[in-house]
Amino acid sequence: MRFRYVCSDCGRIFETEGLMYQCPECAKENDGHLFPKGNLIVELSDEVLRKAAGKAHVTPDDFYPYPSTDERSYPVGPTPLMRPRRLCQRLSLPGLSLKLDSQLVSGSFKDRASYEVALQAKALGEKRIVLASTGNAGAAMSAVGAAMGLDIVLFVPASAPINKLMQSVLYGAHVVPVKGSYDDAFALSIEYTKRHGGINRNTAYNPMTIEGKKSVSIEIFEDLGRRVPDVIYVPVGDGCIIAGVAKGFSDLRKAGLIDKVPRLVACQSTRSDAISRAIDKDDYRAISATTRADSISVDLPANGRMAARYVKESEGWAVTVSDEEILDSQITLTRYAGVLAEPAAATAYAALEKDRDNLVSRLGKDAEVMVLITGTGFKDMKAFDGRVTLPPAIENSVDELDRLTF
Repeated sequence: MRFRYVCSDCGRIFETEGLMYQCPECAKENDGHLFPKGNLIVELSDEVLRKAAGKAHVTPDDFYPYPSTDERSYPVGPTPLMRPRRLCQRLSLPGLSLKLDSQLVSGSFKDRASYEVALQAKALGEKRIVLASTGNAGAAMSAVGAAMGLDIVLFVPASAPINKLMQSVLYGAHVVPVKGSYDDAFALSIEYTKRHGGINRNTAYNPMTIEGKKSVSIEIFEDLGRRVPDVIYVPVGDGCIIAGVAKGFSDLRKAGLIDKVPRLVACQSTRSDAISRAIDKDDYRAISATTRADSISVDLPANGRMAARYVKESEGWAVTVSDEEILDSQITLTRYAGVLAEPAAATAYAALEKDRDNLVSRLGKDAEVMVLITGTGFKDMKAFDGRVTLPPAIENSVDELDRLTF
């Protein structure tokens, strides 16, 4: 066997490579008020880890439960690692890097999870994938589905940014807007799978989403010359991305390729801070999220327990920032680094700016710091309304040039 499943809460082991979503016993405890229990961790076999350890260069395929047979059919990375000189100077952090997952094919980090779920579907002979999304996961799954010949059924909050919804429509997905929240769309998508079949891709509910997202950690390891950073700032909503980052480094350590994992910093809006509360106060209750950063606006984090645990185990911490700080950081990233990030992605940089002195006190100013940029700003240009405006047009005359002030 290449892998097996382990319940992240009770530790029960499931010796199967078939389709599984949650631990059937722990999932019985879920009541919609506290973070869900029963999410599964994929545990790779010792043989898989030994093979990876013996390679001079590793790729995500070496650590995927379902390896790719043709990664060129939909390339998922490697994405650029950027040393933003002006931001390094601005923060006096010479070791700062940006991992630009905004440059993945669909424009967001969610390509990583969607690709591995598509590989799962192919391996299991399934043609339909069902999911809920605020936009990015749906766009990514729809893009991967178009490239790999899969039928995608997507439930989305009707209030999601139109750019993201139109992406999925253009890719050919069956888009179902829901008059409700992301959590409402999530519940409907699971019920649809039960009634009509298909593989459910919902974040964390399908453990392959975390396995796909861990690919970024394998890339970072190779980006840095087979080293890892001291700390990574990650935007957090449902907890799946940060859990994927942690899982990738965990697998590298189990393979003997690294001897430490980076500290993980969970970056959230003050208006969607459920996982931060779990990290800081052991409070696992649902909240009412209202942040402008729609990709991380979550009432009941689907992977909150695992995410909080991984952050604590890494000796990391949580940082919350206001929506105003998030939107300001979008402008900072564009003007100091040339990086156009959507609000959720800018949250990680906003958290770093706010947390800079705390970071230096913990790790020193020469720490290797990485910020994960998870989505492009082109997905939600309305976020700039009222903050940036086009200048008025000038007359078509050379005399007008002398009136310009720059």
